[in-house]
Amino acid sequence: MPPSTRGEAVAATERQRWPRALLLPACLAAVTLSAATLPEDRLEALYHSYDGGGVKVTGPALFARKNIAWGLSASAEYYVDTISSASIDVVTSASPYDEERTEYSVGFEWLYGDSVIGVGYTNSDEDDYTSDTYSLAVSQEMFSGMSTVTMAYSHGDDVVERVDTDFRDRVDRDTFGVGLTQVLTPTMLATVNYQAVLEEGFLNNPYRSARILGAQIPERYPRTRTGQALGFELLKSWNRKTSIRGGYQYFTDTWEIQANTAEIGASYYIDDEWLIDLSYRYYTQDAASFYSDNFDREYNYMARDKELSSFNSQAIGGRLTWNMQRDNLPLGVHRAKLTMGYDYLMFSYDDFTDIRTGDLYDFNSHVFQIYFSAFY
Repeated sequence: MPPSTRGEAVAATERQRWPRALLLPACLAAVTLSAATLPEDRLEALYHSYDGGGVKVTGPALFARKNIAWGLSASAEYYVDTISSASIDVVTSASPYDEERTEYSVGFEWLYGDSVIGVGYTNSDEDDYTSDTYSLAVSQEMFSGMSTVTMAYSHGDDVVERVDTDFRDRVDRDTFGVGLTQVLTPTMLATVNYQAVLEEGFLNNPYRSARILGAQIPERYPRTRTGQALGFELLKSWNRKTSIRGGYQYFTDTWEIQANTAEIGASYYIDDEWLIDLSYRYYTQDAASFYSDNFDREYNYMARDKELSSFNSQAIGGRLTWNMQRDNLPLGVHRAKLTMGYDYLMFSYDDFTDIRTGDLYDFNSHVFQIYFSAFY
């Protein structure tokens, strides 16, 4: 989906915090017909760094999961972002700033027959934005584990503020999702997902300005938005060492944004210990109906958020994972892995200009991650 409209710093950190599970080339060939199971007990630690477009975001994350008893599993996560922003929006209409965002979440999953039922709560807090999210998900395996259907719902209560005034408003967000994972052949797996997001409240950034014939005025957004996304992914295992994947997602919303995302990737076992994963993603979108780089007159709704403009982005990424040998692990840990990742992102805007130069804006970003997971 298109990035959030909460601001440059938040948009920069809206990425997958825990690296996606690296696709095991031999996993499909080893498919067994079994009942649903809970995730393994594990401890995980992540450190990430984002640098691009005048925004720097760094911080750690910790995650723990433990199967308790009676088919019940509990998890907890703690996540910190230290943000330093001198983005184009900031330097052209405000002052650079530093802040910290903290987030924690707790969750429980219950195994009942071939079903897994999960509930969760997440709190995110920063100087001018607080978010509470409650979630529920149900996953059901069918046809001896060959098909898995997942349904999910979450509700978010957000509070938007501005630190230099007494401004305060709210955002309510409801997200509905349904997905299907299907084993097509012993070496091929497919997933299809649909998601709808309904938002109501103050959906723009209280610091950002629009322009009318060069003069700056506060942005004005509609107070409702409904977005829908439909995507699919196909994973193919060629042999015990190599797998490839490809996916596509289409997004549309009531602000007349339409976006397309295509991604390809490949995983390869160098040997029993080392796994390399490479990926490429291309994203393009049309502008919102009320976006303009420079309005000719005043309208009911006006936005100059570059994330609502027409633009495209590309991402080239790589992951190297070391699957540690059991002889080197501490007592009680039966499996562990260390992953190092890097992504290079390129953004190019079709109708958003840098008002300092008058040129169309573009920038590049770098994302580094180091990720450790121990299973016990």
